[in-house]
Amino acid sequence: MSPARRTLPVLGTPIDVIDMAQAVQRIASWAADAQSRVVCLCNVHSVVTAQRDPAFGDVLAQADLAAPDGAPVAWMLRRQGASTQHRVSGPDLMLDYCEHAAQSGEAIYLYGGQPDTLAALQTRLLQRWPTLRIAGAHAPPFREANAEEDAADTARINASGARTVWVGLGCPKQEAWMQAHRGRVQAVMLGVGAAFDFHAGVLPRAPRWMREHGLEWLHRLASEPRRLGRRYLVTNSLFIAGALRQWLGTARQHGP
Repeated sequence: MSPARRTLPVLGTPIDVIDMAQAVQRIASWAADAQSRVVCLCNVHSVVTAQRDPAFGDVLAQADLAAPDGAPVAWMLRRQGASTQHRVSGPDLMLDYCEHAAQSGEAIYLYGGQPDTLAALQTRLLQRWPTLRIAGAHAPPFREANAEEDAADTARINASGARTVWVGLGCPKQEAWMQAHRGRVQAVMLGVGAAFDFHAGVLPRAPRWMREHGLEWLHRLASEPRRLGRRYLVTNSLFIAGALRQWLGTARQHGP
């Protein structure tokens, strides 16, 4: 039996206290039963967006698993007593789960990204795990799919027999897509953002030492300054302000 779920608030968003091995185990348990589940990987951008956009906040609050993707999010959990909490990053979770799936024979599905990125991603995954079963891969149009296209995508995923669907549409689009397909896609859906680009070799990933010290955002900013500059400036500032408010509020509650 899986341990009871435990969450702690980060800027109002309930984030799971969980490590990588536990996350893989929980997802595998759901996948074995073909359960329709939503897994969100939450970083600074996610929790700040959730605070500013109630509809997106509801999506994260309703997720079956909201893992601490960003190092600052994990720091917030440790600050609240989860002393051993570390990041459960989307790109790392994807690799760890692919290893599990390759060993167990479970099929996965890739949804999102660009066609050339998906092709490179499949090649690289199969080079690493030749026994990995990739039941399908689809790059939907950048615009919102119409009802007919959406129904076809859903039917294609379900017919593939995949037990996990890795969704690389970017935040917050991927989270909204997963929530809208809860109960329709008969698999565990996981929003992993830039993981497709990293593992396909389209974008360089930060060195491990930067990831371990909460500096992956700085590496990404240097890689994509025009696209990410304003986002990081705004969201990082709002996160720091929100974290201080949360800590001061907690201190007052536990004060003399």
